[in-house]
Amino acid sequence: MTKKGKYSTIHYQNYLGLDALLDTQVLRSEQLGKPAHEEMLFIITHQVYELWFKQIIHELKSVIEMFAEEKLDERNIGSVIARLDRVEKVMQLLIDQIGVMETMTPLDFLDFREYLFPASGFQSVQFRMIESLLGLPEDKRMTYHNQKYSSVFPEHQQKELADIYANGPLFDWVNKWLERTPFLKTKGFDFIKKYKEAVQRMIEKETLAIRASEYLTAAEKEKREAMLGTTDSYFKSILSEENHNELIKEGKKRLSYKATVAALFINLYRDEPILHLPFQLLTNLVDIDDLMTSWRYRHAQMVMRMLGNKIGTGGSSGHEYLNKTAEKHKIFADFHTISTLLIPRSQLPELPAALKEQLSYHFTQTEKKNNPS
Repeated sequence: MTKKGKYSTIHYQNYLGLDALLDTQVLRSEQLGKPAHEEMLFIITHQVYELWFKQIIHELKSVIEMFAEEKLDERNIGSVIARLDRVEKVMQLLIDQIGVMETMTPLDFLDFREYLFPASGFQSVQFRMIESLLGLPEDKRMTYHNQKYSSVFPEHQQKELADIYANGPLFDWVNKWLERTPFLKTKGFDFIKKYKEAVQRMIEKETLAIRASEYLTAAEKEKREAMLGTTDSYFKSILSEENHNELIKEGKKRLSYKATVAALFINLYRDEPILHLPFQLLTNLVDIDDLMTSWRYRHAQMVMRMLGNKIGTGGSSGHEYLNKTAEKHKIFADFHTISTLLIPRSQLPELPAALKEQLSYHFTQTEKKNNPS
């Protein structure tokens, strides 16, 4: 067969498998002799969700593979960011799609809702895979009828979910990547020591400003000084590795001390050329977490609109359950709280000239000049 013949036989309909795809919208209301017009929208909306879930899983698995190979440097970190950007765009679509579903009224939904029992969105294994791939801890998940979240799935799907955790979700790989960050302690520069000194200067400056204010009463000044705190109380977790590790044991933090320090360094010195992409990657993770939370809240609002306080078709508490998952199922919360540790650019510790050259790609450029081959 010629090359032309080999590649000229595909047809749009066949390539996309449209015959099979468009035959999957089977309305139970029609099968039971009571056709409900809105059931078509309900089915197609959820099928589209599952197709987009598949794409998100495809992107997240590829990102995890790059982290696992420890090849994440400036040469391919751009690919990771591009794929995480795509995940964000898809997640925004998932949120916007709820508006399409809401063109169906609560009475429209009740025309066929009774035919759905006991099917439920809880049974979407792909959504659970997304949560797992991102790194939602198994022990932090809200239970399903007081049973493990994966209990609603057949054995082979439970194994798929377990394998994700066994191989390491994205959160774990990002933690390891951050721990490998150089620059934190180089000759003549100890970042944490310099950072602590900068925090002390900032607090002293703000304390003097409070005391010198002509608009605050003595009681208000005392209150503001107490809120400001001291160097030890202000950033205790980051300035004390021991305290940070204690917070991890208590389940209040997940990111390791070393990874947290690296994330802080990247955020503070994000304007340095070599840190642009690492900062963007951390921003992507925060954005994805925010979008997951927004989707959960919008989903909960839609359920309240459609069902009020009725029990969900899968037997859950419906709106109440979904609302709680939005509050509790956060994955990258440690990156959000980095903002607590930021200080003004004007207060940043001065970087040594040699380190600043490295952060400006000077080292890479010099290497290329000396090794033109």
